[in-house]
Amino acid sequence: MSASEGNKNTNTEPWGGFDDNIIQGSGSAVIDMENMDDTSGSSFEDMGEMHQRMKEEEEVAAEAAATEDEDGEFLGMKGLKGQLGRQVADEVWQAGKRQASKAFNLYANIDILRPYFDVEPVQVRNRLIESMIPVRMINFPQKVAGELYGPMMLVFTMVAILLHGMKTSGTVIREGTLMGTAIGTCFGYWLGVSSFIYFLAYLCNAQITMLQMLSLLGYGLFGHCVVLFVTYNVHFHSLFYLLWLVIGGLSTLRMVAVLISRTVGQTPRLILCGSLAALHMLFLLYLHFAYHKMVEGILDTLEGPNIPPIQRVARDLPNLASSVVNATVKSLAAAAHSQ
Repeated sequence: MSASEGNKNTNTEPWGGFDDNIIQGSGSAVIDMENMDDTSGSSFEDMGEMHQRMKEEEEVAAEAAATEDEDGEFLGMKGLKGQLGRQVADEVWQAGKRQASKAFNLYANIDILRPYFDVEPVQVRNRLIESMIPVRMINFPQKVAGELYGPMMLVFTMVAILLHGMKTSGTVIREGTLMGTAIGTCFGYWLGVSSFIYFLAYLCNAQITMLQMLSLLGYGLFGHCVVLFVTYNVHFHSLFYLLWLVIGGLSTLRMVAVLISRTVGQTPRLILCGSLAALHMLFLLYLHFAYHKMVEGILDTLEGPNIPPIQRVARDLPNLASSVVNATVKSLAAAAHSQ
């Protein structure tokens, strides 16, 4: 028992020492509220405000996160559709931009038209001479120049000749020189008849392109220019008919021979070549005889006849004084005679 008591005493001594330490250290563990400084920032009020602020911030963050999740779920498909719509709109815009730039480059780039006007003056001279010489060999297709420089210059030359003929023939020209009418007539014939003959050639299965038809008919106007220039300065109808048959006929035969060499069959050749020859020869007659009268008729229709302005004419007024005196004398004489 003594041993056990001894053991108890030995075992209780440490716990007693631990309690003593607690009691001894109680002065440092207990917070003295009286000695606390209110401005130290660690009061209970400051801690409560900080806790409340942190709680509010957590609630706001939670609400924002919930809102973002809801928006993401609600706008998921909508955002995807909007992105696809923007991509489609951007692709459409880019495609339209490429098409517009391609069209602009097509019409604005001079390199595209350069092959049709890249010709030497010597070649133009040779082709002008060849346009008056009909070909003999029609068994194989004749070569046709595919350029537009010479034909266009011939059309402008014909415009200048028509204006010159209107001035030398005594035609009353109003509203300037009527260059627009001449340009419309010449270019209308060149482009219109070329398109019509090309359409007939397509129906008749003739081997000719639109470019070749424009070049062929354009060089065929060289004979018309020569005939009109001579007859507008030398006014003889017999000379005109002679040049019309010789020079105009040669240029027409040249075109007819080329079309015959590129067409198969008698009936297609007759239709195609007869139409071209009739239109080409009749156009020269129209330019010589009826063009000026047609222009005058158009002017009279649009502006009225050329009436000179009204002028004032002086009239003889009677002498009022002498007439009054004569009437008075007559009345007095009649009174005296009655007495």
